[in-house]
Amino acid sequence: MPMPTEHAISGLHITDHRIEVPLDWSRPNDPERLSVFYREVCASAKRDENLPLLVFLQGGPGGKSPRPTAEGPGWLHEALKRYRVILPDQRGTGRSSRITAEVMQGLGSNDGAGDYLTHFDAHAIVADLEHIRQSHYDGASWSTLGQSYGGFVTLTYLSWAPEALTRCYVTGGLASLAPDPDEVYRRTHRRVIDKMDAYLERFPADRQRLDAIADHLLNHEVHLPNGDVLTVRRLQSLGLLLGMGDGTETLHWLFEEAFEDDRQQRLNHHFLVEVMHLTGFDENPLFGAIHEHIYASPERACDWAAQRQREQLPEFDESHRPLTLTGEMVYPWMFDEIAALKPFREGVKALAEKRLAKPFYDVERLANNPVPVAALIYFDDMYVDAELSLATARTTANLRYWITNEYEHDGLRQDPLVFRRLQAMLDD
Repeated sequence: MPMPTEHAISGLHITDHRIEVPLDWSRPNDPERLSVFYREVCASAKRDENLPLLVFLQGGPGGKSPRPTAEGPGWLHEALKRYRVILPDQRGTGRSSRITAEVMQGLGSNDGAGDYLTHFDAHAIVADLEHIRQSHYDGASWSTLGQSYGGFVTLTYLSWAPEALTRCYVTGGLASLAPDPDEVYRRTHRRVIDKMDAYLERFPADRQRLDAIADHLLNHEVHLPNGDVLTVRRLQSLGLLLGMGDGTETLHWLFEEAFEDDRQQRLNHHFLVEVMHLTGFDENPLFGAIHEHIYASPERACDWAAQRQREQLPEFDESHRPLTLTGEMVYPWMFDEIAALKPFREGVKALAEKRLAKPFYDVERLANNPVPVAALIYFDDMYVDAELSLATARTTANLRYWITNEYEHDGLRQDPLVFRRLQAMLDD
């Protein structure tokens, strides 16, 4: 593996590392290997200090760690007052060995592709982190900060390797400990309807704009710049943004310029470029590929639970007016219509039928958890249902929680005071 590289960004000292890990941790000597990239960041003035370690667990699944700048993210600069921060690109993302179309196309059978995708779950992420901790940091314990799916990974870490952890912070990521994908998507689809109602109440003119775009797509074949056909259901998937702090504004300004002029006869090229990027999964196809599988268990596979729940709600029909956007759900049609996801189609179909060999969470161990945990639950969270999160908070020992509707799902990114308060909850 290459030697670490060092560089500086105004007030930050950054060291980049890369380590080799097995694809399948149940067969650590297997020749098939992956590369995992992680970045170590500290305040320049504290470069030589023996600082406690904080590992950031990114959301997603399938998201890479944030790239630090002199200005942000705000939580990072808050954390650097106390910690040396580790920013890993989880396997399959960012500068770690990425899952690409070429990789998936070379896997052959459906089952082979589905089996390959199972090696990118929370168990594998925790195993990678443990390898980094033991090999690079001499087995020193560390703290974690888990945002969204990073909170799911935190619960897996607490379940199977709690001895590694000093304390844990979680924002918008307390998963249900008894995952039922149908219940999860039943709740989150209804959350999306609530967010949609609030959005149209705030921007009532967008009701007509959205309906006009949908009607145009039903009557014309519109191609995105990459050649994909823009369907109504792909347009609806822009609703992923509704659960973020600035999501409604982003959508409002996007739809405002959807048509070239007031005659509404032709969609604006810039609008099509933006829709292509926002709905294309080009940067994180792993998000689409394993999204439902994070709710699997040894008792049941997911088997397209989001699609089943969508079909129960007429509000999400493409012909319904006013048009209702969807959320972060992944549906089977995406692997037929979205260029970046087409190579994953057969593997994802096989994955949808797979149960876990080992649960992500050990309920008994979490009930006796010795590691201090501070969790922020977003009351109106569109992606992680607050009631399910509260049930987890109440059955996990040594966990203190703060619940608020002051922020959306990305409150950690929006306000550095969020992380400061979580630290204070455990300092007390």
